[in-house]
Amino acid sequence: MAKPYNLEERLVDFAASTAIFCRDVPNDFIGQYYGNQLLRSSGSSALNFGEMQGAQSDKDFKNKATISLKELKETRINLKVLNKIGYGNLQKIDELLGEVEQLIKIIATIIKNKN
Repeated sequence: MAKPYNLEERLVDFAASTAIFCRDVPNDFIGQYYGNQLLRSSGSSALNFGEMQGAQSDKDFKNKATISLKELKETRINLKVLNKIGYGNLQKIDELLGEVEQLIKIIATIIKNKN
């Protein structure tokens, strides 16, 4: 399946895929902690990208893009922790990690080119 070129769509798809993944994380203390955090950070990356598109200034644009990047990096670490402890579908974690790495590179490039 080809990846969409529309970055907003990719971020929305990523947040949705992560939310679906979180359904299968064990419902114990560890699973709830990391699953909830993962759900928030992946969703926040997409939401902040949406805010970035409506930025009032270059400074506001860069700030929102930086927040989106920060949330993607938090998501990446969370997925790595879940992978390390064997929580959730490990094949899906690998897929999500691949996509988050690409999204991080794209957003980082956008920030760099905005300077």
